[in-house]
Amino acid sequence: MNVADTETIFGHLGRNGFERTADPAAADVLLLNTCAIRENAEDRIIGRLGQLSSLKAGRPNVQLGIAGCMAQHVRDRLMDRLPFVDFVVGPDAYRRLPELLGGATGDPFVDVRLDRAETYADIAPERAAGVRGWVTIMRGCDKFCTFCIVPYVRGRERSLPAAAILDQVRALADAGHREVVFLGQTVNAYRDGDNDFATLLRETNRIDGIERIRFTSPHPSDMTPAAIAAMAECDKVCPQLHLPLQSGSDRVLQRMERGYTVEAYLSLVDRLRAARPGIALSTDIIVGFPGEDEADFEATLEVMRAVRFDSSFMFQYSPRSMTKAAKWEDDVADAEKGRRLQAVIALQEAMAAEINRALVGTMHEVLVEGPARKGENAVFGKTPHFKTAVFPAEGARAGDLLHVVVEDTTAHTLLGRVATPEEARASAASRRS
Repeated sequence: MNVADTETIFGHLGRNGFERTADPAAADVLLLNTCAIRENAEDRIIGRLGQLSSLKAGRPNVQLGIAGCMAQHVRDRLMDRLPFVDFVVGPDAYRRLPELLGGATGDPFVDVRLDRAETYADIAPERAAGVRGWVTIMRGCDKFCTFCIVPYVRGRERSLPAAAILDQVRALADAGHREVVFLGQTVNAYRDGDNDFATLLRETNRIDGIERIRFTSPHPSDMTPAAIAAMAECDKVCPQLHLPLQSGSDRVLQRMERGYTVEAYLSLVDRLRAARPGIALSTDIIVGFPGEDEADFEATLEVMRAVRFDSSFMFQYSPRSMTKAAKWEDDVADAEKGRRLQAVIALQEAMAAEINRALVGTMHEVLVEGPARKGENAVFGKTPHFKTAVFPAEGARAGDLLHVVVEDTTAHTLLGRVATPEEARASAASRRS
């Protein structure tokens, strides 16, 4: 989401007379686009701002600023703590950046107003080169999970017009991008009039030049039968889904106000796997949430064993101001949070390694993204299941689709070789039959 927002900022500033530079020392404007989901993200940004402030020492007209969610969240104490910061703009104020920068008087300015109508649908992003393009289809969130700061820093849900989204997808295809990723905090809650998320998937599936469609992050409560059917019937929608769980305990899920039970989540997993056999599932897990006891934690491990996620983003709980849970006692000791996190990581790593080992000898279509860090003539790319594959392929270029036979694996990577033409033909014939 930060990448997509940054591309929107670049596009808007570029059409208003600003030129990008890769050299911070040559810049007239230094802008950090930020995240506030985790506390350590804020710590890193503050450190980076301190480093960049040295560039203002000999050039007092340089403007140093902060954009995004962190700007929205900690604007007051940022300005007190970092007096060298010239401006702070929240996620709904990017449109005003050219005006604010052009009219700067030397006094710090802050614009963090949330705007329930702002979608930036009319601003064409300036996209980075690559095989994958990100398209934000909705902004904000209405869920108000008790641990999550997003509704407070990005506002309420609002969807972009479907026509504007499809125009962006066509532009991606025209620019050579092979894969589109739809973004939204609750991406499958998308709705524009009669166009729901399932409709958007089906319309995107018809666009020539786009080979793969992904989306993140859906909310389990918004995964409708129509969306599941579209995932099953649209050949370009990848057999991969990030489906946040957060906890395997009904008691903790209720305190998190997630809106589903473990039974409902597991039923959804069954329906997804019935509709799209072989689908790869990833998830989010939080350990040490206020009130989580050992039984709750063991329930999370049990759900992980039952689902067998291909990968997980795993965190120990840290309170975020403004959220409901921040007012509760943070009653799980840090050491215990750390122990639980390590146990979750160990289980996930073991399951991922087993899942990947079972793929040895199988063939997968890989979308090449670029040179691998190691190996002569080696490249890397993603399978439809969003697994990273590394293999030698002399002359392969980003955007190529190659059939790869898996010869070895780790918990995170498939290692293989390019299939022979005969192997590729046999695989295609097998799929048709």
